[in-house]
Amino acid sequence: MRHEKAGALLGLARRLAASAEGLTLDEMAEACQVGRRTAERMRGALVDLFPRIEELADGASKRWRIPAGLDGFFNAPSTEELTELGKAAAALRAEGAEPRARTLEGLRRKIEGSVRRATLARMAPDMEALAQAEMIAVAPGPRPFEDPAMIAKLREAILAQRALRFRYRGGTTPGAARTVTPYGMIFGRANYLVAPAHGANRPVNWRLDRIEELEVLEAFAARPEAFSLTQYASRSFGIFQDEVEDVVLEVTPGGAEDALGWRFHPTQRVARQADGSVMVRFRAGGMRELAWHLFTWGETVRILAPERLKEEMAGQLARAAAWHGAAETN
Repeated sequence: MRHEKAGALLGLARRLAASAEGLTLDEMAEACQVGRRTAERMRGALVDLFPRIEELADGASKRWRIPAGLDGFFNAPSTEELTELGKAAAALRAEGAEPRARTLEGLRRKIEGSVRRATLARMAPDMEALAQAEMIAVAPGPRPFEDPAMIAKLREAILAQRALRFRYRGGTTPGAARTVTPYGMIFGRANYLVAPAHGANRPVNWRLDRIEELEVLEAFAARPEAFSLTQYASRSFGIFQDEVEDVVLEVTPGGAEDALGWRFHPTQRVARQADGSVMVRFRAGGMRELAWHLFTWGETVRILAPERLKEEMAGQLARAAAWHGAAETN
């Protein structure tokens, strides 16, 4: 068996050991990016290697899992995996996300503690060399607010499906007490709690740095099963939620290569035109944040739709020109 095939088989074994409900053949094929027939052969090989693999009935389908897990020999981390974990923790700390950085560092220590000392000593020089040669660039911007005690309370409420009460230094009534149903959290340039106010159905973004006197209530408060935090976030170009519209951008031939490799939005459709330009289409809200981003593209991007985005861009340009023009004459 070639090295690549052995690696793929071991990767599938790890997935079966990590899954509580097991995987179907179709899920194995998707996870390994192979056809169903190949997934069947891989499943058969794993049954020979791990006789205690379980076969579970799931309606008309079947699932397989390795209930006892894999021992340390099969789960030993690689130099690259430990290095990436350390880099991710360092990047979070540089962005001001101290609680999540400490969580990742704790995970890394646990993993290293499970590795034999001789193996870890052999890996150490390479990990040190990679740590010195690689880093994650941190973009300029606001340092996100992360209070460990607050995040712990928010997670407690989300997991226990309980309501939250706090005072909010923002919105139309700054300082007012709010009772909400926590749906989730979004981490980024600023960190937000996603939650509808008591009695409302539409979720709202609450900035964590504006939340005070937070308490977890006894009242039951669960997010709807149909709610998807990923889909909710993808409705907007950035964080701000407003009306979702069809966005159409034309990128000139000079910016085409950058546009073809750029991720404007999860729903985007990108197509090169006969003249070398690129058309970008997606549906989103958050026109102000989108206009801010399009400033960075200069004259390589033209807004074709919607009109609201054109107006937002024109207004931003006019205000910037007026402000800086006035500043130059004083």
